[in-house]
Amino acid sequence: MTTMTSSARPFLNRRLAEFGTTIFAEMSALALTTGSINLGQGFPDTDGPEEIREAAVRALRDGRGNQYPPGPGVPELRTAIAAHQQRRYALSYDPDREVLVTAGATEAIAATLLALVEPGDEVIALEPYYDSYAACIAMAGGTRVPVTLRPHEGAFRLDLDELRAAVTPRTRLLLINTPHNPTGTVLTRDELTAIAQLAVERDLLVVTDEVYEHLVFDDAGHLPLASFPGMRERTVSIGSAGKTFSFTGWKVGWVTSTPDLVTAVRSAKQFLTYVASGPFQYAVAEALTLPDTYFDSFREDMRTKRDLLSAGLREAGFKVFEPSGTYFITTDIRPLGAALSKDGDGFAFCRALPERAGVVAIPNAVFYDHREEGAPFVRFAFCKQTDVLTEAVTRLKRLTT
Repeated sequence: MTTMTSSARPFLNRRLAEFGTTIFAEMSALALTTGSINLGQGFPDTDGPEEIREAAVRALRDGRGNQYPPGPGVPELRTAIAAHQQRRYALSYDPDREVLVTAGATEAIAATLLALVEPGDEVIALEPYYDSYAACIAMAGGTRVPVTLRPHEGAFRLDLDELRAAVTPRTRLLLINTPHNPTGTVLTRDELTAIAQLAVERDLLVVTDEVYEHLVFDDAGHLPLASFPGMRERTVSIGSAGKTFSFTGWKVGWVTSTPDLVTAVRSAKQFLTYVASGPFQYAVAEALTLPDTYFDSFREDMRTKRDLLSAGLREAGFKVFEPSGTYFITTDIRPLGAALSKDGDGFAFCRALPERAGVVAIPNAVFYDHREEGAPFVRFAFCKQTDVLTEAVTRLKRLTT
């Protein structure tokens, strides 16, 4: 039976009309129907530390977090987040006024943009970008202004002149993601210094997505933008437990900033989930106090997996942009040849790859406004067990044999 309505207007809000089912849902479904190895979506295939899982069980059994937790997050977690920022980066935050716990980093991004962006405001984001950025800017009524990271000497790099030229009198904020998903780029100290100077000069807010902060593979480590001159008072920093502790289903993220900015974000967040993840908040509080050896071994394990998959992709004929951070590898499919690469069409390539090689990847073009810029690039995730990656490499080599 057809449902009748009194209006011909589409059901979906026009701000979201351009956003259909995510590519992750499509490719994960393909992985299931073809029995392929899913290197598309960025989730680990093993749980994190056993003692942290047991901490969640203990919280459940002790009745901690089974009812609504406090709106800003449980005090133990807010204190642990503040201590983590101080210990790792010498950034001092008041856990009562400058820390807000969210339902993962995705809610933190949504709440921040809904709070800070008015209709007509421009938001500059580094392209390619995590897909929720575009949707959240649209929901806030803002205008998305992409600044494209382009291949240069084996990595994707930011053109600082292009960034500066993108700022107009309507620019409200810069949305910066480093380490960067999907390219694996880590912005350098010089680049971050230039971004900070631009933000101060033009009086811009900056939102930094730092969920991969513990997956920077060079010796410099993660450099939070809030630690640069003039940035503490204008930066909203977003972090997450999911990527660092491999409990992505717990959905525990956070915001750190000034009292005024945190209050603004909380005003939007309270009408999204209100609160979430009660028992898991206590477990993450314990996770953040793990010794440096945990964070070091986690990074080294991912570095080893990066190297394994990078080498396999090169052997299979891809051009590999070796990531400096995150757990994603971006590749150029064109060296495979016109027939195999579908003439450099990443969408067609990824839709054919499960049947051809039994592996799932993601076309980077979904992360671009300028689709042609991302057309030949394909992303693989290496946050999987070693034997899974080894089998994936074996399958991918079939492409050229």
